[in-house]
Amino acid sequence: MADEMVLRAQRFINLTYPNNVLGVPPLAENGQTSWTVMYSLTRALQYELGISSLSNSFGPATMAALKTKCPSVNEGTALSANFTRIIQSAMYCKGYDGGEIDGTYNDRVKAGIVKLKSNMGVSVPYPGSSLEPKVFKSLLNMDAYTTISGGTDTIRSIEQWMNSRYAQRADYGIVPCDGHFSRDVQTAMIYAIQYELGMADGTANGVFGPGTKSGIKAHPLSTGSAGPWVQLFSAAMVFNRRAGVDFTSSFTSSLASAVSTFQSFLKLSVNGTADFETWASLLVSYGDDTRKGTAFDCADEVTAARAKSLYDAGYRVGGRYLVNVPGTSLDKVIKPGELATMAAAGLSCFPIYQTFGDSSSYFGRYQGTSDAIAATEAALGHGFKKNTRIYFAIDYDNTDDEITANLIPHFQGIQEGIAAAGNHYTVGIYATRNACSRVSDAGLAGASFVSNMSAGYSGNLGFPMPENWAIDQIKTVNVGSGTGLIEIDNDIASGRETGQRTFDTPPPNTDLDVPFEMSWTDQLVTDVQTYLKSIGIPESGPPDSWPSLGKTKYTTSFCVEFMLSWDDLFTSLARMLKMRKALIQTSAIWELRHFNVTSIGDLAVPKANDEFSDACVWEYYNDGSLPDWATQFLNKLTPFNDCSTGVGQIFGNRAITARNHAVDLGLLDEAKLDPTKDADIWTVWEKLHYNQSYNISTVPYMHILHASENGMARPGLTTSETDTELILKYYQGNTAEAAQQAKLRMGLYRIFEDKYNKVFRTYLSKGTNLRLK
Repeated sequence: MADEMVLRAQRFINLTYPNNVLGVPPLAENGQTSWTVMYSLTRALQYELGISSLSNSFGPATMAALKTKCPSVNEGTALSANFTRIIQSAMYCKGYDGGEIDGTYNDRVKAGIVKLKSNMGVSVPYPGSSLEPKVFKSLLNMDAYTTISGGTDTIRSIEQWMNSRYAQRADYGIVPCDGHFSRDVQTAMIYAIQYELGMADGTANGVFGPGTKSGIKAHPLSTGSAGPWVQLFSAAMVFNRRAGVDFTSSFTSSLASAVSTFQSFLKLSVNGTADFETWASLLVSYGDDTRKGTAFDCADEVTAARAKSLYDAGYRVGGRYLVNVPGTSLDKVIKPGELATMAAAGLSCFPIYQTFGDSSSYFGRYQGTSDAIAATEAALGHGFKKNTRIYFAIDYDNTDDEITANLIPHFQGIQEGIAAAGNHYTVGIYATRNACSRVSDAGLAGASFVSNMSAGYSGNLGFPMPENWAIDQIKTVNVGSGTGLIEIDNDIASGRETGQRTFDTPPPNTDLDVPFEMSWTDQLVTDVQTYLKSIGIPESGPPDSWPSLGKTKYTTSFCVEFMLSWDDLFTSLARMLKMRKALIQTSAIWELRHFNVTSIGDLAVPKANDEFSDACVWEYYNDGSLPDWATQFLNKLTPFNDCSTGVGQIFGNRAITARNHAVDLGLLDEAKLDPTKDADIWTVWEKLHYNQSYNISTVPYMHILHASENGMARPGLTTSETDTELILKYYQGNTAEAAQQAKLRMGLYRIFEDKYNKVFRTYLSKGTNLRLK
């Protein structure tokens, strides 16, 4: 909603500092406060102070110039009318009355400044209606000084107290008083402790370093203690959301009891006192990083010598990676025989799954499904027993919005993928405190492996440890010497994760397909283009043999590249189900290339048009009938409750039948649905239509069903070309046209299988480099 006075402030900037000629960019005149407005006001202030190089930052140069030229702004000291207008504009942007934006430091401005200082908690160090440089700086940001949504009045009162007590110290920045514990408040808390320790300005730096640590060790607190140190400690307890704790200057028995509960929860020494370990756990996510852990995780192989070093050092459970990251040289995957080596030395193991989990763009529902299937296949290949927990990694500093938009959908996809792969394993999460808690609270992870070592991550600042924490990662260390030397992350174990010490015999992986070597992408695209052109399918547009039904939606090159973007899923499905990857690839890419779209006016046979059919099914389930715009092309209002859809062009009812059959075979672990019920058809059809990984993962189950229905053996690693051609035929039906199409599909199958997949699994599994030079 537009605010008239903010609008006037924006107009003041645009009229006074036009067209960026003075270094102040023009503002959109929308009446809405934003950082952009605050940046322009900061630049305007710098201009009025005579600073030649303007910037968005109210940094040391701006502060120094302000202190020199106007150390206390009031009606008699303002440098100019525009100087005062900047103050008035900023006050309105912060929600305070600034009088008319007329350049007059009048009684309304003074009253607004007094209210602002009161809300900040700085009325004592900065009394009256003058505007001091530190307060001016805080006026030109987006910090709030009243409790906002999700904040608490208790935290706000602590923030006001800190500002009141420390605002006049040189390096202390006035913190927001919005009821939220943030990065700035956490830094201010360290400054406050350093000031109470007697550190001089210039020495105090807001860093939890050696001097701060030794000072805290010299100031233990227990029942009966009182004063500012207790206030800071109780504040830290409140910031960490410890139930039943008040902001207080007296260390009561009630506070001691809450401390004991906190210590027990984090596996600290339980004594009910504010000792160093407890202080550290409250102030930084990794706590006292000298604590000795009994758990570890590492990227290097645990050899027999290293396993002995780890056991002798007190470690009992370790995390190792299920896969390597495609396209990188880092070799962190569990090695053959390594799990047995660890077990023989008395070490258990928990599995971690991570590929490219270092930015928000990687995460989403479809990727989650694919990751879960890939993780299942890899865990089975290493011999992890049923119900082992796999920790899926999120290795970057995610915002709360990204957790909502990306990570929760990703773990919803993981749950679906775990089910699609047979429900062999359960789900854990490796991430920041906030991500672990939110994903777990959504019921999507049973235990948290917390990346507390990344203390600067916003997802670790101001957030308590997840209630279901299992592993607390605190510091990278070296253990052992000589051949027993290994670098690990030293972790604290809660007891929730004990890892595995016994393993199933891994299924034989002889002749299983392997990931595609992506340096051959262009060559594969060329080979597929050449073959399809030879059978009348150009790079774009419909095949030559099609009747005039409009156009196809995707080019040949797009289809190949799309298939390769999901290569990890195709590979995992093929390995897990012990069938040829080329069989799954062929059906998916053929159907995708033939997906056709047509404007209504061009339709000759509407039901043959894929996009038209999809729209009809959607309308049927959402509006309850065939759409009016479709009836002109059909002889009657026939219920249009199903059609082939998605990448693999699969009917909802047939997908249900195929997946039910897979459940009977023990390949899937999910509830059976009824292929005759509209509600069940719509449930599956919607997934087939919108969830690419669900659709792709259904393709092999369709092949398994077709083979069974036609008296054939289940497709496997040694299925003959003759039977492969029949299976491809049955994917389209048991007709002469389907048989003819199958022969054409076999040419595509041979490209995938003979020229690429067979070569890759023969040589890449041996470590041979097949990359293009």
